[in-house]
Amino acid sequence: MSRLRVSLPPLRTLTVQSPVVFARLGREEQVGDTGVASLMQLGQTPKAPALECFLHPEDSLLASIELPALAPAKVSAAVACAAQALILGQGEQMHVAHSPRDAEGQVHISWLPREALARLGQVLEQAGLKLRGLYPAPYALPVPAAGQLTASLLDQHLLLRHGPQHGSVQPLAEDAVQALLANGAGLQWVGDGAPAGALEQLPQAQRWSGSLPGWGLHGGLSNHGRRQQGWGRAATLGAVALAVWTLGLNLYAAQQAAQGQQLKAQMSQRVRQVFPELPVILNPLQQARQQLAARQSGASGEAPQSFNSLVQQAGNAMPFMVGGVEQLDYDNGELRLNLLGDTRVPAPDSGWQGLLSQAGVQASPGEQGWTLRAASADAPGAVPMEDDDSEDDADE
Repeated sequence: MSRLRVSLPPLRTLTVQSPVVFARLGREEQVGDTGVASLMQLGQTPKAPALECFLHPEDSLLASIELPALAPAKVSAAVACAAQALILGQGEQMHVAHSPRDAEGQVHISWLPREALARLGQVLEQAGLKLRGLYPAPYALPVPAAGQLTASLLDQHLLLRHGPQHGSVQPLAEDAVQALLANGAGLQWVGDGAPAGALEQLPQAQRWSGSLPGWGLHGGLSNHGRRQQGWGRAATLGAVALAVWTLGLNLYAAQQAAQGQQLKAQMSQRVRQVFPELPVILNPLQQARQQLAARQSGASGEAPQSFNSLVQQAGNAMPFMVGGVEQLDYDNGELRLNLLGDTRVPAPDSGWQGLLSQAGVQASPGEQGWTLRAASADAPGAVPMEDDDSEDDADE
C-alpha cells in the first residue's frame, strides 16, 4: 500500500498553497518518487492517501525525562507535570505527547501549541486531505544500529534519530556535530555534507525511510482532513487533561510516595531557580503560576510579603504539608491550604500549632485543610509575625 510523507514548513507560515516536500513509500519503507507540491495539489490527486506529516525543526520541541516504573495512566500524569516544568507557563495552551517508558526509564516527550495544531487541521481540511500521523522532524530518518545515531541537516538544524522512539533537534548544527564526534558518537549521515568521521553516508532519499515511532502529536488535532464526530469524547478528554495538569505533581507524588519524590524534587528545584524569592515550595506548579501572574501584573507591596511570610511559617511548623497541598489560595491576609485526601496531618497537640502561635500565626481547620492568618495582637500568646530576616537580626 502506498504511503505519502510530507515535510511541513513552519506552521506559522502554513497555507494550502505552501510548497511542501513529499515522498511516496511502498512496501517495507521503500522510497518511491519524491517532489515538491502544494497541499492543495496533493489534495487533488485521485485517491490521495492519508498524510504522514513531519514537523519543521522549528516546531519540533523535544525532551527526555526519567521516570520510575508506573502504570500507563500515571506515566501520562507525570509527563504532564514534567512538561509544565519545561514549558513553565501557558501549559494549558500546549498539546503534549510522549513515548512509552523504555528499559532505561526514559520517556521522550514533545509539545506543540494547540493553536498551531488547529491551524494545521484547518489547512488540511481546506486542501481535502486526511492526516494519518504527525511527528517531530527527526522521526522521518532511518532508525540507527545500536550504539549509533542517524543524522541529517534540515534548514540549518541538525536532526538526530537515536532509536525507534527517541529523536532530537540541535539548532547549532556545526557545533553539535563536532561535539558528537569528539565524544566518539557513530554517525550514520543522510544526504550531502557528511562530516569527516561519519561512519556512513546514505542517499538523500533515505531521509524519508524511517520507521514511525509508537507515538506522535496527531492526537491533539481536532480535524483530520474533515470534521469528525466525537466532540463530546474530545471535550471529556480535554477536561481530564486539564484536571491532570492542574493537580499535577502533588497528586502524582502523594499517590506514588517514594517513586514520585525524584520527579517532585526536580520540579521544586526548577521553580526555586526561576523564583528564588519563594521561601518554601508547598505546591510548585501552583506557586509558579501565581508568581508568573504577579510578575505580569506588576504586583508588589505588603500582600506578597504577607503571603511569603505565611508560607515560610507553614513550611517551618508544618513540614507534613510539603507535597501534600492540592491547592493554596491567598486573599485578604489569609492563606488557605487545601490538602490531598491522603495527606497525614499530625494531631494538633503534637506541637506544630504551638510553633505557629509562637511565630504569630493562627491556624484554623476547615473542611479540606487549614487557614493561616496573622494572629491578632490581643490573642492569647500571640507575638508579632516575623520573617526570616527579622529573626536572624534578633538572634544577632
